[in-house]
Amino acid sequence: MAPGAATALRTLHFLDEKIWFPPLEEADEEGLLAAGGDLSAERLIYAYRHGIFPWYEGQVPLWWSPDPRFVLFPSELCISKSMKQVLKKQLFHVTRDQAFSQVIKRCAAVPRPGQNGTWITEAVVKGYHDLHKLGHAHSYEAWQGSCLVGGFYGVRLGQVFFGESMFSDASNASKAAFITAVEGMKADGLRLIDCQVHTTHLESLGARFLSRQYFVDLLRQWAV
Repeated sequence: MAPGAATALRTLHFLDEKIWFPPLEEADEEGLLAAGGDLSAERLIYAYRHGIFPWYEGQVPLWWSPDPRFVLFPSELCISKSMKQVLKKQLFHVTRDQAFSQVIKRCAAVPRPGQNGTWITEAVVKGYHDLHKLGHAHSYEAWQGSCLVGGFYGVRLGQVFFGESMFSDASNASKAAFITAVEGMKADGLRLIDCQVHTTHLESLGARFLSRQYFVDLLRQWAV
């Protein structure tokens, strides 16, 4: 699924200044739910708490809620033998919120299969910076010396972390950042990580599918 891809012909809900979304059951088979609106912190928080996220190329925001949803329970984190060796050798130093701007810019620059550009536009950067200032958006960084070589960012609401994007300029850097971050968040009471859509990278770390309804039920309990 590519952001902005044409889906089945139907009436698409267009959002205005009011913060609302149509029922999730009205999303199409790929999960496209609505278009328009803005990326204000208030709207983003509302969206995440209701199982919706923005993903698009171009100027008009598209809002998605796929079914099923790809998630990782921290207790199910799978660390391969090779990654255990990487972590044991301490090849990377992992930090949190030490380079938020750099991480989101590097994520924007990563080539993605099936995409001609990046969905992380200036409007997206501003929206997540606003969330970062409010204490909701966080970055995790993997360093080798003073060089930032991997990392990811996302949004935490209550006991749920909503992953957005990651990058890696060195082998295993993003995995090291992710594993270290998940273990730290688990110790801090995290119950669920939203991976949004399937990737083999996250599947190898233990992520799996949940029905959208069950996912939303968990959000009602934990993303508060």
